[in-house]
Formats: sequence, C-alpha cells, structure tokens
Amino acid sequence: MIPGLLLSLREGLEAALIIGLVLGTLKKVQKDKLSRVVWVGTFSAIGVSLVAGLALYWMGISFEGTAEEIFEGITMLLAAGVLTWMIFWMRAQSQQMSKQLESDVRQAALGSNTGALFLIAFLAVVREGIELALFLTAASVDTDGREILIGAVLGMGLVVLLAWLMFSRLVRLDLRRFFGVTSTLLLLFAAGLVAHGVHELNEVGWIPPVVEHVWDINPVLDETSFLGEILKTLFGYNGNPSLTEAIAYGVYLAVIVFTLRGGSSRERAAVVG
Repeated sequence: MIPGLLLSLREGLEAALIIGLVLGTLKKVQKDKLSRVVWVGTFSAIGVSLVAGLALYWMGISFEGTAEEIFEGITMLLAAGVLTWMIFWMRAQSQQMSKQLESDVRQAALGSNTGALFLIAFLAVVREGIELALFLTAASVDTDGREILIGAVLGMGLVVLLAWLMFSRLVRLDLRRFFGVTSTLLLLFAAGLVAHGVHELNEVGWIPPVVEHVWDINPVLDETSFLGEILKTLFGYNGNPSLTEAIAYGVYLAVIVFTLRGGSSRERAAVVG
C-alpha cells in the first residue's frame, strides 16, 4: 500500500501544482472564465490515464508462464528508467519549467486560445497519469494489487486535501523538502524495480544469474515475513539474490549517488560563482 500512496502522492501533487499555476495565471490576467477549459483538459487527461492504467493491468494478467515473467521484468525495468529520468529531469528543469509554463498560459489566455489552454492542462496531467499507471503496474507485480490500488486512492485523496489547503493558504508546505525526500525514497524504490526486473529475466534465461544465490539471509530476515515484505515492496529486498541481481542493484545505486553528488557540486559552484 505504501508504494501506491507514495507514487500517487508525488505524481498527483506535481500535476496539482501545474494546474494551480495555470489557474493562478488566468486569474492574474483576469481571464478566469477560461478556467473551464483547463478543467476539461484536466478531467480528459484523468480519463485517458485511467484507460492506460486498465490497459496495462489487463495486459499483465493476460500473460502466463514465461510471457508473464518477461512482461513483468520489462515493465519493472521500464518503470525504473522512467522514474529515474523523471526525478532528475524535474530537478534540473523545475524553475525554468514554471516560468515557461506561466509564459505559455499568459500568451494563450490573452489571445483567448482555448485549444492551447486545453493542451497545456491535458498534457501536464496525462504525462503524470500515464507515468503513475506504469509505476503502479510495476509495483503491483510482487504484491497484492488491491493494496497498491488502496494506497493510490489514499494518495490521491491526500493530494486533493493538500492542494486545497495550499491554494486556500491555510497551510504552507516546504515543496523543496517534500520533493527532495520523496525523490530519495522513489530512487530507492526504483533500485528495487531494477533488481526485481533482473530477477524476472533471470527466471526466463534472458539474463544469466551467473551465481544462483550469492547469499541467503532469509533465516535472519525472511523476505516473506512482515518486515521482509515491507522492505521487499519498498526497496526490492531479496534474501537470496542472484549475482546479476545484486550487481544491478549496487550499480544502479552507485550511479545515482555519483550523479546526485555531481549535481550538488555543480549547484554549489554556480552559487559561489
């Protein structure tokens, strides 16, 4: 349930902030009447995202045996790649993106270009929605799909509440810290997806395990225990991984840490300069 809540909270809040920026810009230029177009684009995108999510779900349950393992492995690796790209892209582009978005909305509003406003809202929400559908599909592979769905619904409910409180100025959320913490948790979640994706492809022989079980610590922390299930769901814990699975997990984390440190060094250098 926790991955579903975390993923939907992160993606949903990003979409809510974009829509809030669009509506706020319309209010600044006194074009509030065009907000209806924004809401049409938003709900259209939600509908498309739901269809995409259902399509991925039905595709997954339609496979059996080897085909199912291949689908699960590829889905996990794809989700990990998209999740990683999304976090680093948002980190690099967040400030410029908000300025560019406000400029585009202002231009469309002053020209009463309803089609452009619809597309701005639709594309912003549908991107987050389809990403969320992919992430939830990957997260549900090794856990109860109903728990992931419940978590996603709770996350979306929390998004609505937080968005309302923020836009009503009843609460101030430190967005920089929020996205920093959730980014770290999601990158650890992505590392687990990478390892589990490799594990699934080990099963079908697409990636050789080399060593079937590098270690076995299940007697100490069984992956089927309560704590083991939580760690497995959140971070891809496996008590007896193959060599290639362990290498994939370690290499992914090493690359992420190296990239994050490099980015932080460049940011500090820019501030000093």
